[in-house]
Amino acid sequence: MERLGGLYDRIVLAMAGKRSPWGKPTGGKDPGDSDPGDGDGDGEEPEATPPTGEDKPRGPRNPWLPGGGSEDRGRRSANIEDIFRQRGPEGPKRRLGGPDGPRFTIPKGPGGRSLFPIALGLIALAWIGFSTVHQIAPREQAIVTTLGKYSRTFNPGLNFSLPWPIESVAVENVSGIRLEQIPDGTAQKLILTGDQNLVDVSYLIRWSIKDLELFKFQLAEPEETLTEVGEAAMRASGAEHPLDRVLSGAGRADIEQAVRTRMQAILDGYRSGIIVQGIEIQKTDPPERVVEAFKDVSAAQQDAAAAMNVARTYEQQLLAQAQGEAQAFNQIYEQYRLAPEVTRRRLYYETMENVLRQTDKTIVESGGVTPYLPLPEIRRRAQQATTPPTPANPAAGGR
Repeated sequence: MERLGGLYDRIVLAMAGKRSPWGKPTGGKDPGDSDPGDGDGDGEEPEATPPTGEDKPRGPRNPWLPGGGSEDRGRRSANIEDIFRQRGPEGPKRRLGGPDGPRFTIPKGPGGRSLFPIALGLIALAWIGFSTVHQIAPREQAIVTTLGKYSRTFNPGLNFSLPWPIESVAVENVSGIRLEQIPDGTAQKLILTGDQNLVDVSYLIRWSIKDLELFKFQLAEPEETLTEVGEAAMRASGAEHPLDRVLSGAGRADIEQAVRTRMQAILDGYRSGIIVQGIEIQKTDPPERVVEAFKDVSAAQQDAAAAMNVARTYEQQLLAQAQGEAQAFNQIYEQYRLAPEVTRRRLYYETMENVLRQTDKTIVESGGVTPYLPLPEIRRRAQQATTPPTPANPAAGGR
């Protein structure tokens, strides 16, 4: 078995070019060769000759080095630069400062000293300047926190603080009027009125910051709290009025004032730092499902109101006429008290004149008057003479 193993090794070495791929030993003899007299391979191995300075380094062939050359070419270990150099021109260029790539160096100061400390100092000065000096506008205030804890409040003007992140400054506009629309978009906001009817209400809340410290640190979500308080106040105020008053202009004004008062009381109890400037109701409509029925009811109410106005007008006319007649009768009565006979006769004549005004009879007293006087005929002729003649019909004249 040992002989077969040695034969197998020799065959492999012969197929590799009669030479081991790992090079010859320093002694100059092939390790596969043996003394011819020693056929069984059990002879002693030759002593290895120590390498001298003239001997070229021998070892395993580097597969990364280019091929060619004699077999006695020296061997050396692979270098990472050789690897990248042999893989194309783009290899060295990828390295910063490569032979064909861009080079970056920090500028040097006088005497060859580095400018990096100076640049670092300028950056530090700019950072300190921007984070310690604060110009607060007239309508603004700023909250200063030291390591996350409230420290003080900056008023309008020039203020100073420790650099960030030791102290942080948050600026807020405390005088500007902020708006909160309820509901958002086209969504419905139904509330219940005092007479158990539903109405869709859309309104606007105008508010501003009263205390910046409380606004920032007292409530987790101050704006969301404001919205919820506004909805609660609107529902409470709408339940105090009937539907007709909620839909009318006068009812809206009362509801707006009541909502503002309720909201401010609740927010002050929360110590929210918010002041409610006003409430503006933009829309009060019936729900969409019953809007047609509400329109019919509204039209009927308007017709009823118009009929009532006509009746009141007629009533006022009759009352004014009756009052005028009563006043005239009082005046006549005063004259009657002064001269009863004369007043009685004048009333009699006026009454008979009103009764006999449309008759053809004429009554005259006797005494020097002709018994027959055709006064009606004379009056009729006089009326015909004063009346203009009627023009003839053109169609009748052409026949």
